[in-house]
Amino acid sequence: METSPTKITSFTDLIAWKEAHKLVLMIYEVTKNFPRDEVFGLISQMRRCSVSISSNIAEGFTRRGKNEKIQFYKISQGSLTELQNQLIISKDIQYIDSDIFKNITNQTITVNKIIYGLINGLNTKY
Repeated sequence: METSPTKITSFTDLIAWKEAHKLVLMIYEVTKNFPRDEVFGLISQMRRCSVSISSNIAEGFTRRGKNEKIQFYKISQGSLTELQNQLIISKDIQYIDSDIFKNITNQTITVNKIIYGLINGLNTKY
């Protein structure tokens, strides 16, 4: 018996959003251990960036036009790049160790590839 693919009806059905949401949770968890004096520095920046990634995927999903969708997915990628930079800084100043850095960085790469796939799919669909 052949199974049909699940219909995507909400942004929460998108693999891109699911993986970005995992990334948000990872960032919130790791920044809990940062020094308190970073509350308005790296903690705030990293959390906002990670939330922005999944939020822009969600917003892009609801947009009707191809260009609008792509715009939000690209904003998401921009926030992802900012987060990658902040992760490097956090590792270099020893707020996170190399294993955690590697795990979170791998998740950012996964999310980036999926977002890239969304953009590519839109470009070939229309």
